Parts: sequence; structure tokens; C-alpha cells
Amino acid sequence: MKKTRSKIIIEDYRNNFIYKKNETNLNIQFNRVAFIFFIFFIIYLIYAIHLIHLGSRKSKINNLNSTPIFNDKLYRADITDINGNYLAKTVKSIDIGIKTSDVINKKKLLLSLNIIFPNKNFSKIKKQLETKKFFWLEKKISEEKYEKLMKLGDKSIKPEERVLRIYPQKNLFSHTIGQIDDDNNGISGLEKSFNKILKKSKSPIMLTVDKDLQFLIRKELIKYQEIFRSKGSAAILMNVNNGNILSIVSLPDFNPNERQNITDINFINRVTKGTYELGSVFKVFTFASALNEDLIEPQTEFLDLPKSIRCDKHRIGEYDNEIPSDLTAEQILIRSGNIGSVRIGQKIGPEKHKSFLEKVGVLSSIDFDIEEVAPQKNYSFGKCKLATASFGHGIATTILQLAKGYAVISNGGFDVKPTLIQHNARKIKKGDRLLKKGVSKKVVTVLRKIVNTEEGTAKFANIPNYEIGGKTGTADQPKDGSYSEAKINTFASIFPTSNPQYVFVVMLDTPQKSKDYYYKYRHQKGGWKGTLYNTAGWTSVEVAGKIMDKIGPILATKYIEVN
Repeated sequence: MKKTRSKIIIEDYRNNFIYKKNETNLNIQFNRVAFIFFIFFIIYLIYAIHLIHLGSRKSKINNLNSTPIFNDKLYRADITDINGNYLAKTVKSIDIGIKTSDVINKKKLLLSLNIIFPNKNFSKIKKQLETKKFFWLEKKISEEKYEKLMKLGDKSIKPEERVLRIYPQKNLFSHTIGQIDDDNNGISGLEKSFNKILKKSKSPIMLTVDKDLQFLIRKELIKYQEIFRSKGSAAILMNVNNGNILSIVSLPDFNPNERQNITDINFINRVTKGTYELGSVFKVFTFASALNEDLIEPQTEFLDLPKSIRCDKHRIGEYDNEIPSDLTAEQILIRSGNIGSVRIGQKIGPEKHKSFLEKVGVLSSIDFDIEEVAPQKNYSFGKCKLATASFGHGIATTILQLAKGYAVISNGGFDVKPTLIQHNARKIKKGDRLLKKGVSKKVVTVLRKIVNTEEGTAKFANIPNYEIGGKTGTADQPKDGSYSEAKINTFASIFPTSNPQYVFVVMLDTPQKSKDYYYKYRHQKGGWKGTLYNTAGWTSVEVAGKIMDKIGPILATKYIEVN
């Protein structure tokens, strides 16, 4: 029995020994695998941290790699017209620079660049490689050439993304839109005045202007600038009720895509920046001011008007000695009488008339959407200044302010703020009442007679069905303390006179007579060859009429409201 037990114990011991030996082998194999996995994990972690570090590095020329850098500083909102047509659009371009300290093999680099850019001046590039730390090789590089450059794998080639501002309409809105510099900052026009908004706005900035109207108006202005050989010209079309500007043109203009640094003063914005003595278009304000003070009615008579008067040393005369001596107030305006306008002004008085001109906006500073606006000179109104201001001489203003003034005297007498920015579709509230009720209707009635009667000075603008009313202004330009023979010819119009909605002003700077131009009469059959007088009635009115022929159908179908 004892022997049997011994065997059993020995076998049990052997089995236990074998089991323990197998367990130890398994542990050794498991520890090796864990160790190898740990090593790989550490390596992976190091590479991951390195990649995150590389991805978080900021873009600077000194540490640029072959990938162009994108950042928010390159953003700029688009600008569109009222119909969604692009007037300014941002696209991104890539400029290529060379960091010379990173060049390993100059000869090889020059050879490679010569293949990609065969037309470049490589003697200049070679000199830049030797003398500069960094220089720009190519601005606004094409996609094809960019890909070829990147395939070279040269660390000295540094791409940088930039804003490229495109103006699809070229010259059409150059004075209004303006342009930007290389650092995405506006330097003129809306690009400058709305610089911060354009950098932050996530949606396009919509303007009130209409590309089609602007094109047609500019086209006719260019045509007649050649016919009348004028130094420049301008036009503005504005809603009299809400101040929305549908078109604003100043010639000469420029192509903002060319990034020109224009210093020639002739390229001034003649609508907002140029100030002019505008002549007889101011007689309307004299008439309206007297009506507003209850000093006259349209049929008030002025008898025995002389052909000339004197104020101090200065003589004031009629432009046409055929003007009768006995006229009503409205006939003075229709026939554009100087002496009669002075007599109306004298009834008003210096202080009240100056206050009226400031109130309607023609002699007060104007807050506008672009910065290129001329400051308004403050005039002291005495006896002689009142006399000359009554018929539009001796005081200067802008075409923009003139348009505002005509809007006020035709929209029922309410204040209005000219604007280029399209606001919410909700109806804009009328401004403060500036004129007494009924004054506007009386003024507009006379403006219509200036266009559609034989005695009026604007018969060439009498286009059927558009009910145009307006006033001409022919002014000598000041020069060296006196006046020259050079003219500023202006026509300020309102239409339709039965329900005024738009003011349209056309100005020609220093026009000349045209001996070959044929005028076709609108008030009777036939016509006339050659410019008879260098006055607004024979120049600016003709241009305005021809423009209205073109834009009238568009306005009638798209904009004019029907009561």
C-alpha cells in the first residue's frame, strides 16, 4: 500500500512541474509583444505631435513652405447692383517669391525658371538672387505655371496667396466703386468708405444703381462729349422720394482693374467732388423760396423790369434782351429772366434765402456714402450776394447737392438723403417736411412749362409720354477773380411731372458749339444744323433728351410706380 501511494505522489509532482514550465513560456512571449507594441506607439505619438506642430505654424514669408497660406485677411465681400450684377468681386491669386538664403543651386534654379518663364529678364533675376534677401518673381501666377514651379521642389520658392479684386464692369462704375491696394484696403470710392464692412460682411453689398441704366447714360455722355468737345461731363439719376441713386456717371473715368495712380485733376468725380457755379438752375430755388414764404404766387406780376441793374461796381444784365419787361413770376422762371429773379430774391431777403438754400441741401454739407465729396463753402449773404445767388452766380455747389435740392422741391417738400446703398425692402419713411404743402406742385407745374411751351428753354427734352419738367443753367466759369468764356451747361429735370419720381441732372464741362450736329425739333417738324448758342438749352438739354430716349423704356417697365 505504501509503495502505491509513493507513485501517486510522484506523478502528481511531475504534472505540476510541467504546468508551471508552460506558464512561464507564455508570460515571456506576451511581454515581448507588449514591449514591441509600446515602442511603435511611442514612435507614432512623436510623429503625431510633430505633424500637429507643423499644421499649427503661422504663415510668414520667412517660414513659408510650398503650400500657399489661406487666412481671413484675404476676404472681401462682393458688390452688386440692384439686379445682382457683380460690380466688384474678390478672387484669390498666388504670388511667387524667392527667398535667396534658401537657394542651394543658383545655376540649376535659373535654368529651371527659364524653362517655365522664358520671357522674363533673367539678368535682373540673377542680380536679385545675389543682392536681395527676398524678391517677388511672379504676381498672379497662372495655375499651370504654379504647378510646374511646385514640382521643382525647391525650398527657396515661396508662394503666398493674395486678394485679387476684379471689377467686371471696368470703367462703368469706377468713380463710385473705387479700388483697393495690395493689402486689401480700400483707397477710394465705396471700397474705402465701406472698407471695414466689406471685410466683415458675409453677403454681397447691394447698391441702388442699375448697370443697364448706367451703361446707356455713360454711352450717350461719351458720344456727346465728342460732339460738343467738352472737357468732361456728369449725370445723376435719383429717386426723389427715397434718395436711391440709379445711375451716377462722371467723365472722364478709368479702369480700376489697371490699378492706376491717377493724379490728373480732370479725372475728378464731377458729381460729388467738383464744385461749380451752376447758373439758372438756381432760379427754381428762388421761385420756390418766395412761394414758401407766401411772398408770391405763380401769377404775381413784376412790371417795368429793366434790362440791367448794378450792384456796387457790378452790372447784372439779361442773357436775352428780347425778354419782355412785364412778366409774371412763373414767366420769369420759364424765360429764365435774371432781373426778374433778382427782384424775387429781394422780396425774400438775404437771411431767409440763404436759410432756404441750406435747408434744401444745395448750400449745406452733405453726408454721402463715399468720401470724395467736396466741402461746402459758407457764404455771407449781403445785398449783392443775394442778387447773384438769385440767378445762380457767385455761389458754388456740387451736382449731387443740386439733385437733392430738386428732389426736395418736387417730392412734396420732404427732406431726402441721397444714397448708393440698397436698404431693406421695407418702405423708407419720408423725411421731415421742409416746404409748405402745395409749394412743390406749383414749382413742378412751371418746370413742365419750361419744357413743353414755346417760350421755354428746354424744348429739346420734350419727349412724348414722359412728362419731363426741368430748368436749364448756363454759367461762365470763374477765372482769376473774374469770369472766362468757358461754360458749365446744366439741365436739371424732374419726371413724370404728374407724379414726380425721379430727378435727372446732366452737366457738360466746357462744351463747344458743333457746326455739323443736326438737331431734330421735338416741339415742331424739321430741325437745325449746327449749335446755334453755346447754352444749356442747345447742349445739355439735347444730351438729356437723347438719354431719356434710351432709358425711358427701362424706367417705365422696371421702376416707375403707378398710383
